[in-house]
Amino acid sequence: MAANQLKNVIQRWRTTEDFKPEDHKLFLNAGHTCIAQGDCSQLLDFIKEEANQHIVRSMGSGLLPALVNEVRRKDQSSANFQAILNHLVQICSVKELLHILLQQVEDTDPNAIADSIIALMPLIQSVLLRMGESKAHGLALALDSLQKQISKLPVPYSHKQEEEDVYGLCRSCTAVLTFVQPFVQEVKNQETNSVATKLRAALLKFCMESLREPLLHVQLDREANMTEMSPLWNFATEIMAILAVIQESLPKILFYHPLKGKEDTISEKDACHLNESRACMAYLLFVQLIAIEVFPTVFCPVFVLHCNMEYINLLLNRKDESWILKGLDLHVKSLERVTDCSLPVELLDLKPFHEVPKNLITIMIDCPIQHLRGKSLVVFQLFIEKLNGEAKHTFFRRIMKMNHHAGVESIIIKNIKTQVERYRKSAYEDSWFEGTPLISLLRDTIILPQGHETDLLHGMDRVMESLNLLRYLLIQERINSTGIWIDLCHIANSYTKLLRLCLSMSKSYYGTELRRLREDKKIKAKEFKEASGKISIQSLTVKTEMLGNMPCEAQDKVLQCALVTYDLMESLVVRIEEIIEDSQN
Repeated sequence: MAANQLKNVIQRWRTTEDFKPEDHKLFLNAGHTCIAQGDCSQLLDFIKEEANQHIVRSMGSGLLPALVNEVRRKDQSSANFQAILNHLVQICSVKELLHILLQQVEDTDPNAIADSIIALMPLIQSVLLRMGESKAHGLALALDSLQKQISKLPVPYSHKQEEEDVYGLCRSCTAVLTFVQPFVQEVKNQETNSVATKLRAALLKFCMESLREPLLHVQLDREANMTEMSPLWNFATEIMAILAVIQESLPKILFYHPLKGKEDTISEKDACHLNESRACMAYLLFVQLIAIEVFPTVFCPVFVLHCNMEYINLLLNRKDESWILKGLDLHVKSLERVTDCSLPVELLDLKPFHEVPKNLITIMIDCPIQHLRGKSLVVFQLFIEKLNGEAKHTFFRRIMKMNHHAGVESIIIKNIKTQVERYRKSAYEDSWFEGTPLISLLRDTIILPQGHETDLLHGMDRVMESLNLLRYLLIQERINSTGIWIDLCHIANSYTKLLRLCLSMSKSYYGTELRRLREDKKIKAKEFKEASGKISIQSLTVKTEMLGNMPCEAQDKVLQCALVTYDLMESLVVRIEEIIEDSQN
């Protein structure tokens, strides 16, 4: 269109309020031409001219996508384009602006998420601040769109990665905090009106979503993060602070679930997400001590543990290192404040108190990450220490019945010995580890589960702890009788008799295999001196592993180790038999 024609059209626009579709098309074409040619000065002058304000107000919002793209390029002319954008978001229809800007968020390039949403957030904020009654709804929509994009950004797992911030998660989190601040302040200043109430709901949802994504995946360290001014640590701190500012009670969210009524109407997936958010909140509060100063001190440690067990169970159920570590840390901090030997047996009937120990055992046995296996064992032992006598007795019996891993069984048997020893040495009397209850527990514990077919090498830990416990109890009962000698001797005799049979069979088998291995080695070495290292040796099964792929020296060592283990077991059996025999003479 010629310049004169365009001037005539503009003059007509200045005298009318009724713009037709062709007017919109003509305006956008002219604007896009200016943008494409980089002629931002002329466009800026037109946009700001007073006589054109009603034109821009009616048709200017359509220029936003092209202008935003120019600003993203960060070229030299972007300052003028930014000025145009700032003017448009102040005078165009807020409904149209919000729709266009949120569409821009949705259409963000996956390779430029952080830069895109950081550029868009101030614009969206300006639009929202112009809105009236619908502000809260607009804020909820905006935060939902922004958080969907932020959740796509990879989480840095080290301080170095956080500093480099290659994918922009840290910058995005910092930007979104700036984005919500005016609305947080509005809620703080106007606590009772309807808009503030709706804003509070939108901000609560934002905080809960932020706790789940990304904070549940972030590795936090209070001392290191506070020293190094970590952006993600600051994000976690600010999220908890916002909850306090909008007057959301942390105990209500964690312990009484104020969203419970709403959860009845939401999907199972959303309800699960809320629990994940609460689990992260519990971790930040009790482990990292973020916002602990505003948490009431009236709750007793047992109640806090009881409530946190649901979140601990949720975290330990995931096959994700950061989740498991948070679950273990939360469990430790929840247990540390509980008095030793105080948790009643009734708690063990509650589902979380049944599920969490099972998860700890699964991690101890199956987790491929060594430090998580080690930490789960420490937490498992700490939990045992907090149970009272009856609860320990019930817990030991339950674990022995439901678990058949020799390592876990040996931990329980060692704990039985520790409890008996502790209560015999102290003035405290606990009937659950004396007399009939102790004998009942021993009958379920001091056994060979597979009878004479028991794999002693695989079950070595359990067998050795069982023999040590029997030896200790027999010596103590002989010194200071508590009336269980006869029953104890019966248990010991039954166990050692069957164990001797297993030992005899195992020693015979492994001794034979060791002799055969050495004879084969001599024969093959004599016949094939040059190829002795390639000889196929008969496969042997020990601890479910095939020895055939091992070098001859390694097979020899394994078989010798097995025989030494059996000799050690036999020596303990002999000692137990001597104690019983000496007491009868």
